[in-house]
Amino acid sequence: MIRNYKRSFAAVGVAAATAVSLVACSSDSSSDSSSADGSSAGSSEVSADGLSGTAGELVAEGASSQANAMDYFGQRYAEAVSGASLAYNSSGSGSGRRNFVADQVDFAGSDSPLDEEQVAQANERCGGNDAWHLPMVIGPVAIAYNLEGVDNLNLSVQTVAEIFDGTITNWNDEKIAAENEGTELPDQEIGVVYRSDESGTSDNFQKFLTAATDGYWATEGQQFPREVGEGAEGSGGVSTQVSQIAGGVTYVESGYAAQQGLNIANIDFGAGATELNSANVGVALDALEFTTEGNDMVVDTDALFSQNQEGSYPLILTTYEIVCSAGYDEETSARVKDFLNVVLQSQDSTLEELGFIPVAGSHAERLQTAIDAIQ
Repeated sequence: MIRNYKRSFAAVGVAAATAVSLVACSSDSSSDSSSADGSSAGSSEVSADGLSGTAGELVAEGASSQANAMDYFGQRYAEAVSGASLAYNSSGSGSGRRNFVADQVDFAGSDSPLDEEQVAQANERCGGNDAWHLPMVIGPVAIAYNLEGVDNLNLSVQTVAEIFDGTITNWNDEKIAAENEGTELPDQEIGVVYRSDESGTSDNFQKFLTAATDGYWATEGQQFPREVGEGAEGSGGVSTQVSQIAGGVTYVESGYAAQQGLNIANIDFGAGATELNSANVGVALDALEFTTEGNDMVVDTDALFSQNQEGSYPLILTTYEIVCSAGYDEETSARVKDFLNVVLQSQDSTLEELGFIPVAGSHAERLQTAIDAIQ
């Protein structure tokens, strides 16, 4: 279960954080490969079967939400392919998409799909071929808080929206109290922290609030409204900021919340307060739908974020690796395919300890089909 990795995250994160801070991700690591049916362990080396073995540097840029996963994958890529390395700049989803369509990076990591104009630009960059969105990194988004004496907190979706739009400003507000009977809530001001940079996490969080509150939340987009709280840059920035603010709260990928030792609220999506854990996220993933067909896999976020079945935690971030379906030079194509194959072989317990949900079953099989089809 995801919440159980809070103690182990720091140790794993130290081993997996060095290269990402230097952008290049090429140090060695070891872990067992994962098959398409999701079976995995965490101790043996990545299999080189099916890899071209093409050396060289693969350059990518984008979402900070997957930075820790990219560092882990980069280590395993360097281990599997002698002389190969990944340079991933976690500058944010918007920057990643812009630099991908401008042909400045080999692939982009993004929590949001290309917009209509960028799709056309990507088609040109890819030599007249489509760009594909491959949702390979699944990160649950936590409502992470720092409230002394309150280790267990239940929040309805409506209450979450009212906290982040500034309607509810104190932790002992009657609405929060009604959702936490028997819990002594302090008379403490709520310190909202939001992403100040252009962020796919902000985009998806706002889409979630819009869908799950039947339109009560009125804004969407890469930038978070600045009417309330204070901003910090990147997933690491907001989680660090909340750890330093008594009464602080933010929306952030669960791995970053765990890294800072923050508590994670249980969210009532309509069927009772639901804990953020791998089983409940799995229920949401089982019902995943797409707005596109074939090897281009854009998640239907309206359907995802409207889920309210019992045991489902649908507040998840599906981070895409955006790649050219064709149009790379031969060596770049080989490196992209090798790296993505390593990613699929790395859906293991270490990845879960870093705060991500390993892809498995039919979804993993669909991703493998897409990787195999890249030219």
